Formats: sequence, structure tokens, C-alpha cells
Amino acid sequence: MLRRRIRLAVQSTAIAVSFVFLFAVVAFAQTDRRQNAPGQFDFYVLSLSWSPSYCEAARERSPDRAPDQQCAGRPYSFVVHGLWPQYEKGFPSYCQVPAPRLNRNIVGSALEMMPSPRLVFHEWDRHGTCSGLSPNAYFEAMRKARAVVKIPEDYLALAKPITVNPGQVVDAFLEANPGLTRSNIAVGCDRKRLTEVRVCLTREFGFRDCGEITRRACRLNKVTMPAVRGGAANAAEP
Repeated sequence: MLRRRIRLAVQSTAIAVSFVFLFAVVAFAQTDRRQNAPGQFDFYVLSLSWSPSYCEAARERSPDRAPDQQCAGRPYSFVVHGLWPQYEKGFPSYCQVPAPRLNRNIVGSALEMMPSPRLVFHEWDRHGTCSGLSPNAYFEAMRKARAVVKIPEDYLALAKPITVNPGQVVDAFLEANPGLTRSNIAVGCDRKRLTEVRVCLTREFGFRDCGEITRRACRLNKVTMPAVRGGAANAAEP
């Protein structure tokens, strides 16, 4: 009797394990089959980071640490965080390991859009390798994507910190960019600051809907936008 119970228990366990395995296989089959295949994606997200928020958060985390290049050099407002290939659900990353190296000229050119070499390298390794493009072509695509999106004038040289509703920021981008709709853009935040704006683009750099991105937008009613360093002086220039 005892042996029979043990045998039945083993059989039940085996059946349960089989169901778990089958469920895992089905779940895997439902994920995007192009996972991490370079060049195989549906659209881009252009992520524009509000640099003053990054720098303020970095100071809070490490007040005694010397500021990095983004926070000690020229003043920045919205900067390109990255151009990210996306699936309709999820996204690829690190599609070539090790990634093809970037030469000095490519990095120098990218710094016109991005605030630090470290960010340039990171974005190429994680996202650029999934574009299916060469380094030159990827950063040229980033340049084209950035040229599509106009930053609202009020945010170019913000002279003092302001408190905004994320919807106000979306409205400002919609007004500055004819053809952009609420289903194409999402504002990101941490617990108190606006951190970034994400704009969804087709592979040909037209605005497009992206439900998964907009569903993850900031849900706070009010967030702070710290001032741009030297913003008052910049605003006073003709």
C-alpha cells in the first residue's frame, strides 16, 4: 500500500511538472519570435531625457561625488537618451554581444545629440545593435528621428524650476509638433520629477500609435521640472 501511494505521488508530481513545462512552452511561443534578431522590429521610440532632472537626482544619490560630464559641462535641457527599436509588445536588446565598436568620429558626432560618451556607448550596445544598421547608419537614424521632434520653446532654457501636470507637457509637444497625437507620446517621471518624453515613430520616422508605451506614462498629477543650468542667462540672450 505504501509503495502504491509513493508511486501515485511520483506520477502526480510528474504530471504536474509536465503541465508546468507545457505552460512555459506555450508562453514562450506567444512571445515575439523575432526576439533579439537585429533589424527585426516594428517601430522606434525616441527617448528625450530632461537633463536637469537626471543631474538633480544624481546629486541627491551621491552629494559628495563629482558631477559627470552631463551635469558639469554645457547646460542641457531635453537631450536624446536613445533611439529604441520596439516590438508591439516588448523590445529587443543587446542583439550583438560583443557589439561592434564605435570609432572616435561616430562618438564625437553623437555628442551633438547626447550628453556623454558613456551614454553613446551604452545606447549603441543595448539598442543600436538591434536596429540592423551599421554604427554610422544608426546614429544617422537617431539624428533624423531627433529632427522630426520639435522641443517646445518654453523648455529650451528653463530659467527656474516649475511644477507641471504631465498632460501640460504633452499639450506643449502637441502644439509644437503638428501631426503628433496623444497616442504617440508619453511623459515619464520618478517620484517627483519629470524625467523624459518618449515619442513613437515609424521606421520611416513618422509619428505612430504605441499603446504599450503610453500605458506606462507618468500617473502623477504634478511633477517638477528643475531649471536648466544657466537658464536665466540663456533666456536673456537675444
